[in-house]
Amino acid sequence: MMEWQNTNAKDNEQGSGDHASQGKGVIPAVEPGEKELTEKIDGIQENIKDLTKQFEGNVKPLAEEPNLLIPTSELVPELNRMERIEVARRSSPRAVIVLEAIREEGERELQRSPLALAISALAAGLSMGFSMMAQGLLHTVLPVPFWGTFIENFGYSLGFVIVVLGRQQLFTENTLTVIVPFFAHPNRRTFWLIVRLWTLVLVANLVGALIFATVVAHTALFPLPIRHSFAEIAQHSLRGGFGLTILRGIFAGWLIALMVWLLPAADGTRLHIVILITYIVALGGFAHIVAGSVDVLYLVNIGAASWTTFFVGFMFPTLIGNILGGVMLVAMLNFGQVAAEKLGNG
Repeated sequence: MMEWQNTNAKDNEQGSGDHASQGKGVIPAVEPGEKELTEKIDGIQENIKDLTKQFEGNVKPLAEEPNLLIPTSELVPELNRMERIEVARRSSPRAVIVLEAIREEGERELQRSPLALAISALAAGLSMGFSMMAQGLLHTVLPVPFWGTFIENFGYSLGFVIVVLGRQQLFTENTLTVIVPFFAHPNRRTFWLIVRLWTLVLVANLVGALIFATVVAHTALFPLPIRHSFAEIAQHSLRGGFGLTILRGIFAGWLIALMVWLLPAADGTRLHIVILITYIVALGGFAHIVAGSVDVLYLVNIGAASWTTFFVGFMFPTLIGNILGGVMLVAMLNFGQVAAEKLGNG
């Protein structure tokens, strides 16, 4: 009986002590499951704080209100901060940004190994054969010559789409890409790197074109009507004399280099730009050194043209024209407009 009373007394003392502790602000004991949950919540809150800090650090430049060169007109409602940011986002990139993007790419291409350049250029020469193939197939299946010509020239774009989107080395692209680094830093080393790249890429492009044309001409891969279409289309590449071919080459080199200039700012429209510009090259009958070489080398393989005709009548004048069009009318002029900004501001 005494033990029972002593036990009750101890329990009462302990209970009164617990009440006293609660009165002093001591937190009651937490169940183990609740404790783990509380720790997880605390951890999540800390992670949220860290992520918030990182996000604020990343978007801080965007939160700054961009300066407009010309103040908003009094007749136009004033823009708030977010609207000014939207204006800056939707503005076209400046010419210097496009130029620097091309220069960086050109510097990387100049530093590539000869083997890598040669393999990539060989792949491009082979790929350009699909332009003749697509044109020939469309020429064969389209029944009406009048409007069929407008459609079959879309086939010419196929090889360029493969080369450009596949990041293969095409000679005419490099009349702009690797020339910009030389204009930016004109020195002997850069000059010889350009000569090395041009030589490797051109030779490998032409070898690829020759392989494609030889296989198509000397195998039964395509039936006779389609091969006749190939020969008919290829004859267009030999239109005109030496001087006219140079002029046709200038326009082709000009357009292809312009295509390269437009691509850094194209975002999601790269495919449309490649198709549109190369379609105009085909529709205008302009002379491209690689695509046209597939055509003329096909004629050489079937005995409809000689090697002298290929070199003198097509290759040399087209090469001169492509270089003049790309270097003089795109690389030099667009570098000049950017350099003129610095000279004018300085």
